[in-house]
Amino acid sequence: MRKLVYYIASTLDGFIAGPDGSDPTGPDGFWPIPEEYVQHLITEYPETLPGPARAALSVTADGTHFDTVLEGRRSYEIGLRAGVTDAYPHLRHLVFSRTLSESPDPAVEMVADDPVSTVRELKQQDGKDIWLIGGAELAGALYSEIDGLIVKLSPMTIGTGIPLFSDKAAFDPRGWDLTDHTVLKCGAAFLTYSRKAATPPRPSTS
Repeated sequence: MRKLVYYIASTLDGFIAGPDGSDPTGPDGFWPIPEEYVQHLITEYPETLPGPARAALSVTADGTHFDTVLEGRRSYEIGLRAGVTDAYPHLRHLVFSRTLSESPDPAVEMVADDPVSTVRELKQQDGKDIWLIGGAELAGALYSEIDGLIVKLSPMTIGTGIPLFSDKAAFDPRGWDLTDHTVLKCGAAFLTYSRKAATPPRPSTS
């Protein structure tokens, strides 16, 4: 069965964007992108590069991890404001929104249904794994459905901002197995985790 993987960049203090939610890697962003980091993405995760970046870097590889990408409305609108209606034309692209009733791009699927039920249906379909790109609200809503984490950990702190998960995530402590890791010379680390199987509750000693 396909897995839902939250593949996301994070600061050391657990934030995926600044307080205003704008693209931290954009022209006015605070997040540096070293050449070594870009080369690692090209080699290991080429399908996660946006279409314009793939074109600029002459990347044509399909990649081995994902063939579907999910994002929330606010994340999607970052691209829209930059004039990009489909940042991932090489992937099946679903955007969860109850306010955008009509897709700005014929290749982008607008989904107003419950994210959890939609993801459960996607998991039953054939294909590669499903990439949850964010943002924090959608990740919070899908917290219970996430099977894997790939955290692109940046060697920086920002103090405050948008966390990995919004407060839509229920309090539900989960364990994760570290299954792979790569640390680049620039200090960035790619950490891959698989969700541990649920453990039975401990018996009461009272």
